Amino acid sequence: MRRLLDSFRFLRRPAAAAPRRWPWAVLLAVGLGSVSAVSFAPWLRHASTPAPPVRQLQFWTLELSPRFDGYMRAAITAWERQHPGVTVRWTDLPWGSVERKLLAAVYARTAPDLVNLNPLFGANLASKGGLLPLDPLLPAGSASTYLPKVWQAGQVGGEQVAIPWYLTARISLANQDLLQQAGYTRPPTRWEEVPAFAEAVKRRTGRYALFVTVVPDDSAELLESMVQMGVVLVDDRHRAAFDTPAGRRAFAFWTDLYRRGLLPREVVSQGYRRAVELYQGGDLALLSTGPEFLRAIQTNAPRVAARTAPYPPITGPGGQTNVAVMNLSIPRQSRMAPEALSLALFLTNPSNQQRFAEQARVLPSANVALGAIQRQLEQDRPPAAPERMVREARLLSTRSLAGAEVLVPASPGVKRLQAILYTQLQRAMLGQVSSDEALATAAFDWNRYAEARWP
Repeated sequence: MRRLLDSFRFLRRPAAAAPRRWPWAVLLAVGLGSVSAVSFAPWLRHASTPAPPVRQLQFWTLELSPRFDGYMRAAITAWERQHPGVTVRWTDLPWGSVERKLLAAVYARTAPDLVNLNPLFGANLASKGGLLPLDPLLPAGSASTYLPKVWQAGQVGGEQVAIPWYLTARISLANQDLLQQAGYTRPPTRWEEVPAFAEAVKRRTGRYALFVTVVPDDSAELLESMVQMGVVLVDDRHRAAFDTPAGRRAFAFWTDLYRRGLLPREVVSQGYRRAVELYQGGDLALLSTGPEFLRAIQTNAPRVAARTAPYPPITGPGGQTNVAVMNLSIPRQSRMAPEALSLALFLTNPSNQQRFAEQARVLPSANVALGAIQRQLEQDRPPAAPERMVREARLLSTRSLAGAEVLVPASPGVKRLQAILYTQLQRAMLGQVSSDEALATAAFDWNRYAEARWP
């Protein structure tokens, strides 16, 4: 829920009680009673037998506590009942610290047994041998439970290293007042329509049409837009494949928008959070986000929310839309891989996914659960206008999943690729080089990195 995309807690089942030690006076009284020494001896041996050790499975998640403590604890307890002798220690971490903490744990050989990751970090970790390939452990037919393109997003180098959990599908939230002032009844649905729309919004309202950050370590939305525009990022040998006519058009597209003043100046220095601030302040016509974020706008900016309507996301000529996936993966160091996989499959089964999706206002990755959520939304008739708007946004996002995929594949080094492309695009936007020169430099920088990593 990056854009559900808030801190981690511990969950323990109390350890099995130690064998009770009887006072000698009680033992003597028992011995002097009617129980014979022969019948008593086996009982005493049984009472002194130590309980089998309890094994603890370490499980890390991202920003689910405290809001979803009740759901997570209930689900974990239900799984533990099916696996006597195993307890789960649940730790919830803030989004910004998981990579650092997980890498430190891997180096210290204290990695968790099961961890909640996004595809990009998962791919980087898998490329370093940090994640366990799941194919040898998966039950037959496991893939059929999940949306095919979402399941494929958990593959790195042809190996399945992740089980998909929950999703968010991007939609456009539009400020109806700004649309009308700009002369539009609905926002654009293709990137080629954006420049004319952005110019009309700026000229007639003095506001901005959209905010797409170029900060290297922030949102991948701009990188995803390049894929929608027909850009192939890397080839089979991990070398740059983006210095092409399509890549040059994409770089020129964003450079031109910025130099004409049709994007906020802060896109080169501030991240997605700034887009939210501008939209809630009434200074942005479009916000690309997940439907669950509409509730935050209703709370933080009720006047803007009252004039907001959900629309399909902006796409390219092929109509591809992006889906954000949260996965469950098993670090290779885990000594409880079968149990960790069992917990992952339990949390992502259709019934558990449906319950979590209803509470978290996200989308499930399981086919059956998604169908149930969509039917439920179609039947709901909330009485209040804010709830009707949220329902409409969520229903729109479920329907968009038909053509949705992870547009930027979870390939090794993809975060470095984003940093290189964004850094060079910033130079072009700021007028330091032409957009074609910036793209050529990005290709050179990436190939130098790729040649060192994949000779």
